Amino acid sequence: MVLSNITVPLLGLVDAAVIGHLDHAWYLGGVAVGGTMINVTFWLLGFLRMATTGLSAQAYGAGNKDAQASVFVQGIALAWLLALLLIVFHQPVAETIFHFSSASGEVKTYAGQYFSIRIWGAPAALANLVIMGWLLGTQNARLPMWLLIITNVVNIVLDMLFVLGFGWKVQGAAAASVLADYSGLGLGLWFVSRVWLSQALPQLREKISSVRHGMGRLLKLNRDIFLRSLCLQTAFTFMTFQGATLGDNVVAANAVLMSFLMLVSYAMDGFAYAMEALVGKAIGARSRDALGRSLIGTTFWSLIISLVLTLAFTLFGREIIGVISDIPAVRQEAAQYLPWLAAVPLVSMWCFLLDGIFIGATRGTEMRNSMFVAICFFFVVWWLLSGWGNHALWGAMLGFMAMRGISLAVIFTYQWQKNIFLESAYANN
Repeated sequence: MVLSNITVPLLGLVDAAVIGHLDHAWYLGGVAVGGTMINVTFWLLGFLRMATTGLSAQAYGAGNKDAQASVFVQGIALAWLLALLLIVFHQPVAETIFHFSSASGEVKTYAGQYFSIRIWGAPAALANLVIMGWLLGTQNARLPMWLLIITNVVNIVLDMLFVLGFGWKVQGAAAASVLADYSGLGLGLWFVSRVWLSQALPQLREKISSVRHGMGRLLKLNRDIFLRSLCLQTAFTFMTFQGATLGDNVVAANAVLMSFLMLVSYAMDGFAYAMEALVGKAIGARSRDALGRSLIGTTFWSLIISLVLTLAFTLFGREIIGVISDIPAVRQEAAQYLPWLAAVPLVSMWCFLLDGIFIGATRGTEMRNSMFVAICFFFVVWWLLSGWGNHALWGAMLGFMAMRGISLAVIFTYQWQKNIFLESAYANN
C-alpha cells in the first residue's frame, strides 16, 4: 500500500513539473488552486472509501459474505448519487469559492478551467474510492496496488502527451486526470468481479434489490467521517487560498511544497490503509492479540519510512524543488519553507496511523471530535503567528498534524485500557 499510494502524489509532482516549466507562474498557481478545489471536493467524500474499508473488513473478519456484498452495493449507489449532485451544482460551487479567493485574475481563470473539466471525472473517481475500500477490507492489498499504479501511470502518460505534446496546458492536465479516472473504474470493476466470482457473486444479485437494508449504519458512519474530512480540507484550502493573498510566487511555491506534503501523506496513508484492513478484521474476529500485533508492526515500519522522508527533504530538498520548477523566484520562495516540510513526516505519522486504527474500528464519532479540536488549534496557531506571513501557514499546518495525533492517541489509550476498543461502534445501528 505504501508503494502504490506513492504513485498518487507522484502524479501531482508530474503535474507540477510539467506545468511548472511553462513560461508563467500563474499556470502552476491555477493548477494549484483548481487542484485544491477538486481535491477538497473529492476528499470531502473520502468517507466512501474509509467507511467501506472498515465495514467490509469487519464483515470479512466475521466471515459474513452477505454483509460484504451489502457494503459494496450500498457504497457504489451512494457514490454515483453524490457524483450526479456534484456535476449538477459544480458551477455555483466554483463561483462561490472564487468569490472568497484573493488570487490574481490569471490564476482564477486557469483554476476555473481545471475544475470545470476535472469535475466530469466524479462518477469514476468516487466509485474508485468504494472499490479501493472494498478490496482493502477483504484483505487484498495487491489489487488496489495495481489499480492505483496503472491508473496513475495512465494519467502521467496522458499528462505529458496533452500538455507537452498537444500544448493544451492546464486543460490538458485536467483532461488527462479525467480519462485516467475512467480507465481506473473499468479496471477496478474487473478486479472486483474476479474476487466476487469466488466469494460473493450470489450475494451481489440479492443485494442489488435490497440496497436500502442497513443503509442507516453506513450513512451515520459516513456523516461522522464527512465532518472530519470537512475540517481536514478546511485547513488545506485555507492554506492554499491564504497563500494566494501573498502573491503568485508564494502560491506557486506552496504548490510545489504541497506536492511534497502529499507525497508524505500518501506514503503514511499506505500504513493507515493497512491498519484499516487489519484492525477491521481483528475487530470482526474479536481478537485483541491480532490487533496488538498489527499496531506494533505497522508503527515500527511507519517510523522507518518517516525518518527516510525527513532525511530526503533535509538533504535534497533544494535539488528536488529545482526539478519541479525552473522559475527562479518560485524556487527561491519554496526553499525558505523546507525546514517546516522536513519536520512533517515525523510529526504527522502518528495521526495517519491512528486514523487507520479508528477507521478500521468504524469509530467515526471519535475521529470527528478529535478533528474539531485539531482545526481549532490550526487557526489559533495561524493567528498567533500571522505576522510571519507564509511561515505562519506552515507552522499552523505542522501544529494541526501534531494535534490530530495527540487527540486520537488520548482517546485510543483510554478505550484500550477500558477494553472497549474492540466493540464495533456502529454494530447495532
